[in-house]
Formats: sequence, structure tokens, C-alpha cells
Amino acid sequence: MDAITLLKDDHRTVEELFKRFERAGDAAHAEKRELVGRIVEALSKHAAIEEQLFYPVTRETVPEVRDLALESLEEHHVVKWVLSELDGMDPAAERYDAKVTVLIETVRHHVEEEESDYFPKVRDELGTAALERLGEALQSAKQGAPTHPHPRSPDTPPGNIVVGAGAAVVDKVTDTVTGVAQGSVTAIADLIEAVTGAKIPRPTSPPPAPDARRVAARVREDVTDAADRAGAVAGQARRAGEQTTRAVAGAVRDTADDVADAARETGSTAVAGAKATGRTAQRSAARTGSTAKKSAKKASSTAKKSAKKAS
Repeated sequence: MDAITLLKDDHRTVEELFKRFERAGDAAHAEKRELVGRIVEALSKHAAIEEQLFYPVTRETVPEVRDLALESLEEHHVVKWVLSELDGMDPAAERYDAKVTVLIETVRHHVEEEESDYFPKVRDELGTAALERLGEALQSAKQGAPTHPHPRSPDTPPGNIVVGAGAAVVDKVTDTVTGVAQGSVTAIADLIEAVTGAKIPRPTSPPPAPDARRVAARVREDVTDAADRAGAVAGQARRAGEQTTRAVAGAVRDTADDVADAARETGSTAVAGAKATGRTAQRSAARTGSTAKKSAKKASSTAKKSAKKAS
């Protein structure tokens, strides 16, 4: 499969996921979570292989698309930030659907520009054989491409190759894409030099297979070491994040327990105070009533005596 056909197939796959999301009901949270997870993975892989191989090679071999490639990188940057925000976000969140809608609109605009302008220029310049070789390299790169977005990572060589590509990608680039054209030979040699530090000659024709294999072996070792180091750092960061989350959660729980205990104590004190006040009021009312009765009896007795005297 040639490079452009492969990338267009990716576009069709993602578009179908977009349409399924748009058809999902407002309360279809589980379905939306599953669809967005697939969208995140598909677009992360697609962006990675374009940034690692398709854009660098076509920029070097097709002068007409150099500005388009830069614009595409910026559009990728925006898409990856939105993907990173959606990755793991609760589908019931107020802004979830809005973020997915913005993502869909941005990707559709990007796809339209690539398929109507970028891809035709590349096909006219490179031709069938070169695009087949580039397609093979893209397919290999896809096997080891990241499945989640990394908007802070480099999006141009050599940084994106070290961070995002596996050994198979570099092997495929060295063995297949170096023969596309003299410009691509120079571009890939630059990438290899940047990764390994070795000086690679710029031949007028593709290097002999044994040399390519030796270069690929050196690059594979360096990339593997870099990937191992990156994985170790990521593991440390993940463990630190989990410890921090547990500590914060524990502190929140302790604070909530303290507040609940204080509320219970305050409530008990208030109830006891109310009961005591009630009892005092009852005693006062009883005393007042008794005094009033005595006064009334005395007044009645006096009135009777006065009446007898008057008669």
C-alpha cells in the first residue's frame, strides 16, 4: 500500500468514529468513552507516523509542500492538546461533548487540506514506486507508534524519532526510504546523524544493503536505550503521581472526618443546651403559675371579706 492510500485509510477510519460519536445520544456516556478512546489511539498513531516520516521526507523531496507541512504540524499540535484533555476525561463532564466537537471540526479541516492540496502534490512529484516504499515505512512505524497524545514532545526529527519511534521504524526508514530521491537520502542521513552522532556519507544512490543494516543496528541500539530511559522516567513520574494522589486523598478524608466529628459534637451540645433551656423554662412557668394562683386566691378572699363588710 502506498503512503497516501495508507494515510487516507486512516482518515476514513477516524471519520467513521466521528460519525458514530455524533449519532450517540446525550446520555450514552459509556459508548462515547469507548469511541473517544479509539479516536485518541487512532489519531495519536496517525499524527506520529506523519511527523516522523511523511512530513520530513516530503518536505525534502517536494518543495511545493514545505509550507503546507509546517501548517500541518501546527494543526497537529492543536489536535494533540485537545486529545490530551479528552484522554481519560469523564464523558459526563459539562464540556466533554464541546471538546469532541471542536476536535472533529479541526481534524476534518486538516483532512480536507491534506487530501485536496498536500497529497496530490506529493503524488505528482514522487510517483508510485517511491510512495510504495514510503508506505511500507509508514506501516512499520505505525506498529510502534504511541497510542496516546504527547503535545509537549518534539514533533520534528530527530527528537520525535527518539521519543516516539521504535527500532523497526528507523530500520524501515534506512532500508526503504533512502532511495526515494537524492533529497530524501540527505534528509534521512541527517536524522541518523542526529540520533547516533555518527557521520553518514551522502551517496548519489542508495547505500549498499550491508551498510544500511549496520547503520540501522547502531540506530536501533541508541533508540532502544533512549526508549528504556524514557520508560524509566515515565514510571518514576507515574509512581510519584500515584503517591501524591493517595496522600491528597488521605488528607481530604482526614479533614472530612474531622469536620464530621466537630459537627456531631456541636450538634450534641446544641441539643443538650436546648433540653436544659426547655427544662428551665418549664420550671419557671410552673413557679409563675403557682404564684399567680396564690395571688388570685388571696384577691378573691379579700374581695369576699370586703363584700361582707359592705353588707
